[in-house]
Amino acid sequence: MELWYTENHTDNVRFSMKVKKQLYSHKSPFQQIDIFETEEFGKLLTIDGLVMITEKDEFIYHDMIVHVPMATNMDIKNVLVIGAGDGGTVRELTRYKTIEKIDMVEIDELVVKACKKYIPQTASKLDDKRVNLYFEDGIKFVEGKENMYDLIIVDSTDPIGPGEGLFTNEFYNNCFKALTEKGILVNQNESPYYDRDAKEMIRAHKKIKNIFPICEAYQYNIPTYPSGHWLFGFASKKLHPVKDLDKDKWNSLGLKTKYYNTDIHVGSFMLPTYVKDMFKNGIK
Repeated sequence: MELWYTENHTDNVRFSMKVKKQLYSHKSPFQQIDIFETEEFGKLLTIDGLVMITEKDEFIYHDMIVHVPMATNMDIKNVLVIGAGDGGTVRELTRYKTIEKIDMVEIDELVVKACKKYIPQTASKLDDKRVNLYFEDGIKFVEGKENMYDLIIVDSTDPIGPGEGLFTNEFYNNCFKALTEKGILVNQNESPYYDRDAKEMIRAHKKIKNIFPICEAYQYNIPTYPSGHWLFGFASKKLHPVKDLDKDKWNSLGLKTKYYNTDIHVGSFMLPTYVKDMFKNGIK
């Protein structure tokens, strides 16, 4: 008997992976968490039936969510990560010796526990001495904080369930206040390809653009996400992700990456025409 994991990308499109076995399944107070061992992609983490990470392509996501802001501001010392229970974002951040503190706020402790046990590839650095884990609501955590973080990374699920509040005006305003003078916000910004994802992409971008003086989007290609074409948002009070990129300084660190480099950093902000049109005119 063959076992397959299938995710519905739309009502008319499905994506499947052949499964060797299921390693973990638990319904927390917040969501359904499952981990599978697949034939092609290694370990697979799903939440509420949607792919979060796989061992084979997680490096793409985590390289781009972390190294783009870090190469834009090489003086980042204090970081807030919201979500990111698999640990991959924190793993990449801990590679920077200049970072002094990483506060990670994950609403669901069971995601972290499951990944520590079954996917150490991403969760291996959650015990770093600079990392402070908070198992609470990231939306409430950021309230009332001012001038505390040089970088906020919102490594969230889609805007449904526990992740819905991470796409609101109030939340983005609180992030703005919590950032320092040269602070950067990076957020998971959905995909332009299928209409449902594109609507959320446009909605989040418009809200952030109304709050931050600098607001851009950048793209990456990841095989296991719907369509494979996804975006992150980059917002800042002062720093532009391309104009303020310090290529020489970042390259001098000698960090070995599998996806990110300073050329792709610049190129990722060069968006296709249809995406530019969506940001300008919406979906037609």
